[in-house]
Amino acid sequence: MRILLQFLCICLLSSSFVGAQQPKTKKQPVSDDYHGVSVREDYRWLEDWSDPQVRAWSASQNKFARSILDDLESAGPLRKQVTKILGAATTSYRDLVYRGKRFFAIKRQPPKEQPFIVVFDALDNPDAARVLVDPTKIDAAGTTAIDWFKVSPDGRYVAVSLSRGGSETGNLSVYDVGSGRQVFENIAHVNSGTAGGSLAWTPDSQSFFYTKHLPVRPDDPADHNVYQHVYLHRLGTAADTDRYELGKGFPQIAEIQLVTDDRSGRVLATVQEGDGGEFAHYLRETDGTWRQFSRFGDGTKQAVFGNEDDLFVVTLRDAPRGRIVQLPIRGELNVSQAATLIQQSDETIVSSGIAFWGETTVLPTATRLYVVYQQGGPSVIRAFHYNGEKAAAPRQLPVSAVHGLLHVHDDTILFGNTSFTQPDGYYRYDGEQTKKTAIASSSPVDLSDVTVVRKFATSKDGTRVPLNILMPAGVQLDGNNPCIVYGYGGYGVNIEPSFNPLRRVLMDRKVIYVVANIRGGGEFGEQWHRQGNLTNKQNVFDDFAACVNYMIRNRYTNPQKTGILGGSNGGLLMGATLTQHPAMIKCAVALVGIYDMLRVELSPNGAFNVTEFGTVKDPAQFRALYAYSPLHHVQDGIKYPAVLFVTGENDPRVDPMQSRKMTARLQAATASGNPVLLRTSANAGHGGDNSLSERIEQSVDIYAFFFHQLGVKTSR
Repeated sequence: MRILLQFLCICLLSSSFVGAQQPKTKKQPVSDDYHGVSVREDYRWLEDWSDPQVRAWSASQNKFARSILDDLESAGPLRKQVTKILGAATTSYRDLVYRGKRFFAIKRQPPKEQPFIVVFDALDNPDAARVLVDPTKIDAAGTTAIDWFKVSPDGRYVAVSLSRGGSETGNLSVYDVGSGRQVFENIAHVNSGTAGGSLAWTPDSQSFFYTKHLPVRPDDPADHNVYQHVYLHRLGTAADTDRYELGKGFPQIAEIQLVTDDRSGRVLATVQEGDGGEFAHYLRETDGTWRQFSRFGDGTKQAVFGNEDDLFVVTLRDAPRGRIVQLPIRGELNVSQAATLIQQSDETIVSSGIAFWGETTVLPTATRLYVVYQQGGPSVIRAFHYNGEKAAAPRQLPVSAVHGLLHVHDDTILFGNTSFTQPDGYYRYDGEQTKKTAIASSSPVDLSDVTVVRKFATSKDGTRVPLNILMPAGVQLDGNNPCIVYGYGGYGVNIEPSFNPLRRVLMDRKVIYVVANIRGGGEFGEQWHRQGNLTNKQNVFDDFAACVNYMIRNRYTNPQKTGILGGSNGGLLMGATLTQHPAMIKCAVALVGIYDMLRVELSPNGAFNVTEFGTVKDPAQFRALYAYSPLHHVQDGIKYPAVLFVTGENDPRVDPMQSRKMTARLQAATASGNPVLLRTSANAGHGGDNSLSERIEQSVDIYAFFFHQLGVKTSR
């Protein structure tokens, strides 16, 4: 599960509500046997979205949620402020590309419902950018989104994957940069919600390699499982004549990313086995032959083309925090025999997760190698000469995150840099001086008055877990402050500092916001990840509980003033926390989460999660899954906190049935009188492709829910 994180950073209901009638949910008990253990559940019937009864039940839950959320005192004032912030005429950029002596980027500019692709000639004049591909021109409803785009080496064409309704089922279109018109043919099924997709142009800009999703069982229209293979397409030819290149014999859960070396024409394919962080690498020579040079589980994490017929490879072999070896291409491609260029250090090389999905974290230039390291949440760029010695690195913001490394010429690079208090911006570094460019995000709010405090909580097993505490101005540690703690903890994802203008909503009302860098993520490398996945998943929940307790114990807040927030894998974290520690918090918001750990692998994309969570087919992994599965640990008569579940009908990553079943079980079990609400959005998916309108409405509901529960005043 590639987890998209943009929506997770957004970021109360009393025990009774006049006129609000909670829907009744019928029980249809079923039992399953797992290795001699009989497991019963009552809400299996809610899994089938094609059943009219399930759709009617979901509609009644939406109606119930709306009857409460719309009536909250804070909803009106919040809608004004949230709309003013998210709808402000600001600009932000991502995915900056330099091709054909021009720059390309994804630009977000409200009130447009979706980001769009722009092209411009100079860094110092982005306002002169020309709109190249605008999804809202294709779909006025704002439900079509850009999955990714790739520019041809000569800068003449842009290949774009577009999907609708949050489905992330992407079809490919090619646009002529000069005219802005769509040219050539469309190609279907180049992207999917979990496996993603990729494309790499040939050096002559006349062909490209791309990922194609093929049904596992073509004769079964109900089967949504797919294989991902690589094909070669030449512009102007029919897609059904495209040449197969790679993928046969790969596991069904293979996820493939492609890169071309413009100098030689070679192609590098990085293949991930599901979402567990294990990779295999293949190199295509110009004669069409593919050579495999790493295998799943051998510690090889990342490879990039060098300048001299070589590859720079990040390996964890004998180096759990990563080292970089230089691998000559003209030879056996034996990583274990390659000479080490950059030795392991106290910091961790960013080598999986975002690196796999296209984020540049190892960048060769004329005489230097720039490398991104993780520091327990924050990230930083280091520079090296090709003899392995350290070189001068660019100046960066404190407690910040770097991204988007881009080679311009010689040793000059561009990179993005942001922090909790500074909006994202691209910076130029020429080997000596760092200068901010005009490619920068504007913000309708100022967060410079926020104090960022970095602390460590001690988990159940003694592990020190970082917390990033965002303190509003003037807050006193009297144990009575409203506080929201955010967590994720999975898939080796490093939760980095980020600037979110909506946090002004919290800071204005003296709400403390906390980002916890718990295990399961990549904050301290692959070891940190492995200590929180498969049969070690309980460590993630223990870490998060330790962070919440740290805030209470040190008088930042108290249980009646504490809310928790998380989505996707972080939604699982919310479910585990509220079932394992129901008295520790006042409320929880869980977005697109996973709660039935015994049946998650049966969803269309479920097999991709097995490498992260495990499978019920394995006795030891079943025991671990069953020991924490939130759905199976809801107990009748327990006073549970108030919960708002949020999901989208078209989510391709986490089946919305997970939220439906968990809602029904909690509503039937809780003895607290606190509400359990389910908010399901049509024409929405996992969150990253949500329209501006949906982002506004979802944010209003989340904040109004938190504020009511935590007793936050909403006069502003």
